[in-house]
Amino acid sequence: MTEISINTPALLFPAITLLMLAYTNRFLALAALVRKLHTEYNNGEKEKNILGQLKNLRSRLNLIRYMQGLSVFSFLMCVLCMYIIFRGWMVAAHYIFAASLILLFVSILLSLVEINKSTKAIELQLSDIEELTKANIFTDIFKNEE
Repeated sequence: MTEISINTPALLFPAITLLMLAYTNRFLALAALVRKLHTEYNNGEKEKNILGQLKNLRSRLNLIRYMQGLSVFSFLMCVLCMYIIFRGWMVAAHYIFAASLILLFVSILLSLVEINKSTKAIELQLSDIEELTKANIFTDIFKNEE
């Protein structure tokens, strides 16, 4: 097995904490948007888009919850790995560090899914404008100037 030092899991500390900060910022932005849309819905502005947006936001909030949870567990596994290395239990340290990396990987994958859902939410918001629903990357690139 490859030898790891106590510095190896410590290298993940800044990456994981920055990801957690980014996830928290996304969560706070979504929470504000949910409150705004909920107020609009309660005030009688019951457009079909508002209900669709709220459903999308609910699933995105759940994704962010899982992203944050996996990041926290990854962080805890890094701390545990450092302790295990300190104790000299290198075989266990390798497995715990690997688990930390896997948790971080899954968290980033969920982030990718959440980003995809956020673009769908923006498309839903813009769906009431006919010309915008027909656009895609190819029509944007090869658009004929009129």
